[in-house]
Amino acid sequence: MIEKLINDYLLNQQAERAKRERSGMWSPSSFGRCFRFQFWNRKNEPQSNPPDARALRIFKVGDLFHKFVGELLPQAQLEVLVKQDDILGFADIVLDDCVIDIKSQHSKSFWYMEKSNYDIVKEKKPNILQTACYAWILNKPKFNLCFLSKDDLCVAEYGFVTSRWIAEVEAELKTLRGFWNEDKLPPAEPRCYAGKECVYCPFRDKCFKLEGKTLLTKKEA
Repeated sequence: MIEKLINDYLLNQQAERAKRERSGMWSPSSFGRCFRFQFWNRKNEPQSNPPDARALRIFKVGDLFHKFVGELLPQAQLEVLVKQDDILGFADIVLDDCVIDIKSQHSKSFWYMEKSNYDIVKEKKPNILQTACYAWILNKPKFNLCFLSKDDLCVAEYGFVTSRWIAEVEAELKTLRGFWNEDKLPPAEPRCYAGKECVYCPFRDKCFKLEGKTLLTKKEA
């Protein structure tokens, strides 16, 4: 009974969000992902594979952890609007000289991050580009990625220098704007999640049909 109440609530919320018109701008939270996904996302293309109830529950848990951290900081530092030209997003936390992005994950992922050979740049490139863009626009010299373990609130925080990433953010925008200005559909090219980006893509079936690919079964997805 409780699970159904939760699922119905989250699915209803998703349905309400789907009715809203998007900003029609680039979202830094999608940087580093497939350019086709970002193109369709900006165009407000109908999703063929919206998040299911399980994914929505995971998102909700992330929101709860994010709100908890927010309770420890002044409201003015939270969810700061970042808008410039054709870019629109919200930075989780903005301090005097730093932007911080909060991400929660389960303990297995957290344990994996603590391994000596973990490559934060390879594994979290989209998160880096997103937060670097916010820091660049807000003129902050540093940015951090802060990961929280959902099991015990352990924290892993990684610091970056904004100037090191400006060129990559500009390159991302140059490519996106090139496709947009020509109204040309980008190629289907997963760029993150260890090549599994298509599995989690809300446009998966639409894209696969366009490419003549076999649709994934529920088990494969």
